[in-house]
Amino acid sequence: MSSENLQGEKALKKLKDIVNDVNIAMMCTTQKDNSIHSRPMATAGIDDDGTIWFFTNEGSEKVKEIENDNGLCLCYSEPKNNTYACVMGKAKAVDDKAKEKELWNPILKAWFPKGLEDPNMTLLKVSPNHAEYWDANDSKMVVFLKIAKAAITGKSYDTEDSHGEMKL
Repeated sequence: MSSENLQGEKALKKLKDIVNDVNIAMMCTTQKDNSIHSRPMATAGIDDDGTIWFFTNEGSEKVKEIENDNGLCLCYSEPKNNTYACVMGKAKAVDDKAKEKELWNPILKAWFPKGLEDPNMTLLKVSPNHAEYWDANDSKMVVFLKIAKAAITGKSYDTEDSHGEMKL
């Protein structure tokens, strides 16, 4: 089984497509005791260079964990479309009012009642360096039939047409 290795513009396009389609990521950071802490986060945006943005509270545990160890993993999952991605990179909290204004969505008032003037709001800037994806582009029925065929014939289910890595 082989997989596709994407680089450059092709990798960035694939990453942007998946992040924009799925939108919610499980953000995994490392705590001081080296255990992993995960939480769902809505993606605020992704830049042309692949930088991924999130709004958060500047006093949150995730910000403290990122200050301790800025490596993280973002896991995007959309089972109904058979689309999955795991993005590894570095993160930092940034206070960038222009970027906040660019990415602002009124639904964020649920977390930041004072809107763009909320003093507790900050951005997390994630700079990806590597990602892996699974994107079958097949319906659940087609995937099920492929798996069933593999089980009946005794051959492995082949994901070579739907799996790849991205060097960013």
